Amino acid sequence: MKRLRFYMSNTDTIHHESLYMVIAKWAQDAGMKGCTILSGVTGFGSSSQLHNNKFWELNIKHPMVVEIIDEESKLKAFVHEIKSDLNSMGKGFLITLEPVDILMDIQGAP
Repeated sequence: MKRLRFYMSNTDTIHHESLYMVIAKWAQDAGMKGCTILSGVTGFGSSSQLHNNKFWELNIKHPMVVEIIDEESKLKAFVHEIKSDLNSMGKGFLITLEPVDILMDIQGAP
């Protein structure tokens, strides 16, 4: 199993929707095993500008991470399928693929 991670900003959009939500929907449509969206407290990317998540500032830019766990071949095919959409945004982002050791996987009720 592998973990695919997409690093972006909460202000990044694609097709007039939040990029992190669109990626999660694409992952669901692709039948991925699981997806989680994480909101970062602070971070910086290629711009080297530090962004903070301050609860009293609703419109401030802060980091977001979308994690998807599945088989490596499915994850690589998923990235290949959405790559042209991501490149069309004109925004910076990072995608990583990391090994995952699943210690427990208890299925819940739908």
